[in-house]
Amino acid sequence: MEQTLLLNASYEPLKVVHWKKAITLLCQGKVEVISVYDREIRSVTITFKLPSVIRLLRYIKIRRRFDYVPFSRANIYARDEFMCQYCGDGYASNELTFDHVIPVAQGGSKDWENIVTCCIPCNRRKGGRTPDQANMSLIRKPRRPQSAPALRITVGLRHTPESWRDYLYWNVELDDA
Repeated sequence: MEQTLLLNASYEPLKVVHWKKAITLLCQGKVEVISVYDREIRSVTITFKLPSVIRLLRYIKIRRRFDYVPFSRANIYARDEFMCQYCGDGYASNELTFDHVIPVAQGGSKDWENIVTCCIPCNRRKGGRTPDQANMSLIRKPRRPQSAPALRITVGLRHTPESWRDYLYWNVELDDA
Protein backbone atom coordinates (compact mmCIF):
# COMPACT_ATOMS: atom_id res chain seq x y z
CA MET A 1 0.00 0.00 0.00
CA GLU A 2 0.99 3.62 -0.44
CA GLN A 3 2.85 5.76 2.04
CA THR A 4 1.68 9.16 3.29
CA LEU A 5 3.69 12.36 3.53
CA LEU A 6 3.28 14.00 6.94
CA LEU A 7 3.62 17.80 7.06
CA ASN A 8 3.99 20.07 10.05
CA ALA A 9 1.31 22.73 10.58
CA SER A 10 3.64 25.08 8.66
CA TYR A 11 3.57 22.72 5.64
CA GLU A 12 7.16 21.67 6.30
CA PRO A 13 7.69 17.98 5.46
CA LEU A 14 8.35 15.95 8.61
CA LYS A 15 8.44 12.33 7.48
CA VAL A 16 6.76 9.60 5.51
CA VAL A 17 4.33 7.45 7.49
CA HIS A 18 2.48 4.24 6.73
CA TRP A 19 -1.10 4.75 5.52
CA LYS A 20 -2.44 3.04 8.69
CA LYS A 21 -0.70 5.64 10.86
CA ALA A 22 -2.17 8.39 8.68
CA ILE A 23 -5.70 7.01 9.18
CA THR A 24 -5.09 6.75 12.94
CA LEU A 25 -3.94 10.38 13.14
CA LEU A 26 -6.96 11.43 11.10
CA CYS A 27 -9.40 9.56 13.37
CA GLN A 28 -7.74 11.14 16.41
CA GLY A 29 -8.35 14.59 14.92
CA LYS A 30 -4.65 15.47 14.85
CA VAL A 31 -4.31 16.01 11.10
CA GLU A 32 -6.14 17.28 8.07
CA VAL A 33 -5.98 15.60 4.69
CA ILE A 34 -4.35 17.75 2.02
CA SER A 35 -4.30 15.25 -0.84
CA VAL A 36 -5.62 11.74 -1.44
CA TYR A 37 -4.87 8.76 -3.67
CA ASP A 38 -7.53 7.19 -5.88
CA ARG A 39 -7.77 4.15 -3.58
CA GLU A 40 -10.28 3.78 -0.75
CA ILE A 41 -10.01 2.12 2.63
CA ARG A 42 -13.26 0.53 3.74
CA SER A 43 -14.52 -0.77 7.03
CA VAL A 44 -17.99 -2.00 7.96
CA THR A 45 -19.26 1.49 8.76
CA ILE A 46 -16.93 4.00 7.10
CA THR A 47 -14.96 4.59 3.92
CA PHE A 48 -11.83 6.74 3.60
CA LYS A 49 -9.93 7.91 0.55
CA LEU A 50 -6.35 6.81 1.14
CA PRO A 51 -4.44 9.95 2.26
CA SER A 52 -1.43 10.95 0.19
CA VAL A 53 -0.46 14.13 2.10
CA ILE A 54 -1.60 15.04 5.62
CA ARG A 55 -0.85 18.12 7.74
CA LEU A 56 -0.67 18.33 11.52
CA LEU A 57 -3.18 20.77 13.00
CA ARG A 58 -0.76 21.82 15.76
CA TYR A 59 2.78 22.98 15.04
CA ILE A 60 5.52 20.73 16.37
CA LYS A 61 8.83 22.41 17.13
CA ILE A 62 11.76 20.32 15.97
CA ARG A 63 15.06 20.71 17.71
CA ARG A 64 17.88 20.12 15.31
CA ARG A 65 21.34 19.59 16.68
CA PHE A 66 23.80 20.22 13.90
CA ASP A 67 26.76 19.11 15.99
CA TYR A 68 25.28 15.69 16.77
CA VAL A 69 26.09 12.88 14.36
CA PRO A 70 24.31 9.58 15.08
CA PHE A 71 26.62 6.60 15.44
CA SER A 72 25.72 4.37 12.50
CA ARG A 73 27.34 2.24 9.84
CA ALA A 74 26.41 4.75 7.11
CA ASN A 75 27.96 7.65 9.07
CA ILE A 76 31.15 5.67 9.73
CA TYR A 77 31.46 4.99 5.98
CA ALA A 78 30.79 8.66 5.21
CA ARG A 79 33.33 9.85 7.81
CA ASP A 80 35.97 7.59 6.24
CA GLU A 81 34.88 8.60 2.70
CA PHE A 82 33.99 4.99 1.75
CA MET A 83 37.69 4.13 1.90
CA CYS A 84 39.31 1.18 3.67
CA GLN A 85 41.37 2.65 6.49
CA TYR A 86 44.02 -0.05 6.09
CA CYS A 87 44.68 -0.35 2.32
CA GLY A 88 43.27 3.04 1.25
CA ASP A 89 41.12 1.69 -1.58
CA GLY A 90 37.65 3.14 -2.16
CA TYR A 91 34.62 0.85 -2.32
CA ALA A 92 30.85 0.89 -2.68
CA SER A 93 29.04 0.56 0.65
CA ASN A 94 27.96 -3.03 -0.08
CA GLU A 95 31.65 -4.01 -0.41
CA LEU A 96 32.61 -2.51 2.97
CA THR A 97 32.39 -3.54 6.57
CA PHE A 98 33.58 -1.89 9.74
CA ASP A 99 36.41 -2.97 11.98
CA HIS A 100 37.11 -2.56 15.68
CA VAL A 101 40.66 -1.15 15.87
CA ILE A 102 41.02 -2.70 19.31
CA PRO A 103 38.95 -5.91 19.17
CA VAL A 104 36.08 -6.27 21.63
CA ALA A 105 37.74 -9.44 22.98
CA GLN A 106 40.71 -7.25 23.98
CA GLY A 107 38.60 -4.56 25.65
CA GLY A 108 37.74 -2.44 22.61
CA SER A 109 34.54 -0.46 22.61
CA LYS A 110 31.87 0.23 20.00
CA ASP A 111 32.32 3.97 19.52
CA TRP A 112 33.57 6.59 17.05
CA GLU A 113 37.17 6.34 18.30
CA ASN A 114 37.48 2.55 17.88
CA ILE A 115 35.62 1.70 14.66
CA VAL A 116 36.85 2.31 11.11
CA THR A 117 35.69 1.50 7.60
CA CYS A 118 37.37 -1.61 6.26
CA CYS A 119 37.27 -3.72 3.12
CA ILE A 120 36.51 -7.41 3.55
CA PRO A 121 40.00 -8.69 2.58
CA CYS A 122 41.71 -6.35 5.09
CA ASN A 123 39.18 -7.26 7.78
CA ARG A 124 39.92 -10.97 7.26
CA ARG A 125 43.67 -10.31 7.26
CA LYS A 126 43.49 -8.33 10.52
CA GLY A 127 41.18 -10.82 12.23
CA GLY A 128 40.76 -10.44 15.97
CA ARG A 129 44.06 -8.61 16.43
CA THR A 130 45.09 -5.00 16.83
CA PRO A 131 46.66 -3.29 13.79
CA ASP A 132 50.11 -3.58 15.40
CA GLN A 133 49.64 -7.29 16.06
CA ALA A 134 48.57 -7.80 12.42
CA ASN A 135 51.43 -5.63 11.00
CA MET A 136 48.89 -3.21 9.54
CA SER A 137 48.65 0.55 9.94
CA LEU A 138 45.70 2.92 9.91
CA ILE A 139 45.55 5.67 7.30
CA ARG A 140 43.67 7.96 9.74
CA LYS A 141 43.05 7.65 13.43
CA PRO A 142 39.28 7.32 13.99
CA ARG A 143 37.52 10.22 15.73
CA ARG A 144 34.04 11.57 16.37
CA PRO A 145 32.91 13.83 13.50
CA GLN A 146 32.36 17.50 14.38
CA SER A 147 29.42 17.80 11.99
CA ALA A 148 27.27 15.51 9.92
CA PRO A 149 29.11 14.20 6.88
CA ALA A 150 27.59 15.12 3.56
CA LEU A 151 25.68 12.12 2.31
CA ARG A 152 24.11 11.96 -1.09
CA ILE A 153 20.52 10.86 -0.74
CA THR A 154 18.83 9.73 -3.89
CA VAL A 155 15.08 10.03 -4.08
CA GLY A 156 13.32 8.01 -6.74
CA LEU A 157 11.67 10.95 -8.52
CA ARG A 158 9.79 8.65 -10.85
CA HIS A 159 8.25 6.83 -7.89
CA THR A 160 7.48 9.87 -5.74
CA PRO A 161 3.73 10.57 -5.80
CA GLU A 162 2.88 13.66 -7.81
CA SER A 163 0.89 15.03 -4.86
CA TRP A 164 4.07 15.21 -2.71
CA ARG A 165 6.12 17.33 -5.10
CA ASP A 166 4.68 20.68 -4.03
CA TYR A 167 5.76 20.03 -0.42
CA LEU A 168 9.26 18.64 -0.90
CA TYR A 169 12.22 20.96 -1.31
CA TRP A 170 14.18 20.22 -4.45
CA ASN A 171 17.49 21.67 -5.51
CA VAL A 172 17.22 20.15 -8.98
CA GLU A 173 14.89 20.74 -11.84
CA LEU A 174 12.24 18.08 -12.22
CA ASP A 175 11.61 16.78 -15.67
CA ASP A 176 9.27 14.23 -17.17
CA ALA A 177 12.10 12.05 -18.49
